[in-house]
Amino acid sequence: MIRGAIFDVDGTLLDSMPIWKDAGEKYLMAEGLVPEKGLGDILFPLSLSEGAAYLKKRFLPEKPAEEIREGVLDIIGHFYREEAQLKPGMAERLEEYRGKGIRMAVATTGNRELVTAAFSRLGIDGYFSAVFSAEGLRTSKREPGIFLEAARAMGTKPGETLVLEDALYALQTAKSAGFLTAAVEDDSNLPWREEMIRVADYYIPCR
Repeated sequence: MIRGAIFDVDGTLLDSMPIWKDAGEKYLMAEGLVPEKGLGDILFPLSLSEGAAYLKKRFLPEKPAEEIREGVLDIIGHFYREEAQLKPGMAERLEEYRGKGIRMAVATTGNRELVTAAFSRLGIDGYFSAVFSAEGLRTSKREPGIFLEAARAMGTKPGETLVLEDALYALQTAKSAGFLTAAVEDDSNLPWREEMIRVADYYIPCR
């Protein structure tokens, strides 16, 4: 029996993965520069600081890396505060879980302030008993700590708690810690679809 659910944010609750790929290009265009072809693919797996260092070295050697990082973060922040939308079917899922008495929490690798701003604008903040960020806990989803903290906040055990994720590595972490898992489809994870279906207990299409 599922008594608790832990939701990831980017690519799971929110249709927000493209901004992480496009923010660097948007920043360069705002600076009057032409991005190189495939820049989004280069920046996507990097942290904000790593991406800023790349943009400085490749395009803006005269600009401090921290200034570039803040500029990119402003673009991402505007997206969360003004534009980010729920993934298809997630509003109905949240209401379904609440109707069944399933407790809900959030575990994200994103910026907690931006996540809560998006939730407030979309009117879904009231569904969750807690919002945890890997940054705030000084960890990552390659370790189970963030999922265990979220379960503790809900008062549920891993074996009765469903972790909804769009990232294969995070599903593997949650699964190894004894959680039930649901793989959420996103355009960004389609290359790993078969492996995610194999690892997870459930698969949630979002098309």
